[in-house]
Amino acid sequence: MTFARRSIIAAAAAGAATLAAGPVFAQGAPVRIGSTLALTGPLSATAMVHKLVGEIYVEQLNARGGLLGRKVEWIVRDDQSKPDLARTLYEQFVTSDKVDLLMGPYATGAILSAMGVAQRYNKVLVHHTFGIPSLAKYDMQFPSWSLGADPGTTVPNSLFDALAASPKPPKTIAIVTSKFPSIHFLSLGGREVAKKRGLKEVLFLEWEFGNRDFGPIAARVKDAKPDLVWMGDIGLEGNMLLDAMKKIDYVPPLHFHLYPAPGPMTSSADGDNALSVTIFEEHAPFTNDPVAAEFVKVFKQRATAAKLPDTTVEVQAAASYSAWQILEAGVKGAGNFDDKAIAAYLKKNRVQTIHGNLRFDGVNNYGDDLMKIKQVQGGKWQVVWPQQFAAPGAKLQVK
Repeated sequence: MTFARRSIIAAAAAGAATLAAGPVFAQGAPVRIGSTLALTGPLSATAMVHKLVGEIYVEQLNARGGLLGRKVEWIVRDDQSKPDLARTLYEQFVTSDKVDLLMGPYATGAILSAMGVAQRYNKVLVHHTFGIPSLAKYDMQFPSWSLGADPGTTVPNSLFDALAASPKPPKTIAIVTSKFPSIHFLSLGGREVAKKRGLKEVLFLEWEFGNRDFGPIAARVKDAKPDLVWMGDIGLEGNMLLDAMKKIDYVPPLHFHLYPAPGPMTSSADGDNALSVTIFEEHAPFTNDPVAAEFVKVFKQRATAAKLPDTTVEVQAAASYSAWQILEAGVKGAGNFDDKAIAAYLKKNRVQTIHGNLRFDGVNNYGDDLMKIKQVQGGKWQVVWPQQFAAPGAKLQVK
């Protein structure tokens, strides 16, 4: 065997061994991405979903060779569902940890805190669950929560359009809502849209975020006898209110929930026929995207292993995955890790995500309202409106 041939065989063997061992990263320190999540506190039930999604995405990203050839490390810390703590932790990411990039936390309050830090240090902030677009004044923030720039109008109109097309449209409405910032904002918007569309308001009540005593609210709703109950809830609040209603032998004819915890609503008999908003559910046409279909498969495996109460990919998981897609696209499009270059690329280009082709050239970098209406049917969330996105065979159910 000649020396040249031996060299070729040796090189091929080395290459095969490298491929078997995994991707080869460029020399240099890993790219570090810092973010917080509400791993404890009242928002933890949903934040655990975002943690799992981030872990999956970073693993997939590194399997593809990382970002610009460098391995990615995700540093996630617990903000305990406290926006003030989130602000402190994001300060530490930038000043002490000197991370390369930031990823937004879960929920509007913490995101707003992180956004202020990002603005102070001119860092890009991609985020997945911000609910008040009018407050997103920073030019280098980018949302994957596709509410559009005016969700206080467009989101309730989507709900009322769906109900108007049903065999029994509601004529009266009770609006009960948490004072959690984004929830309260959308509930007030829903209140105004309901009036303009001719629904008679028979009750309006508010509660402080963190409330756990829903008995008095349930009693007031029962006495009001609404056709539709708009529940401005987040996390487990909706489940607690439904449970309080059950204890007084009351079942609302129709009940809409803004941001319920994914699993508990579908696993509870009280959640049957619950309505909510979504950008993605794990059925066609959403799963026709092969990237989405693979994510659903992996998430189910990992969520089962992690013993999450629900292994379904729905709006929270999809928004989280889309946020990582946006960040990856921005870095690759810019060709470097410079925050200003990443922001400039995202503002000029669309990004294909598992829930849609997103643009960031609208008011406060928001694009289109891509929210759909879903309903718990047979223990699963099923999109029912608009019809072209509905689960196969699914239609809005009204008692």
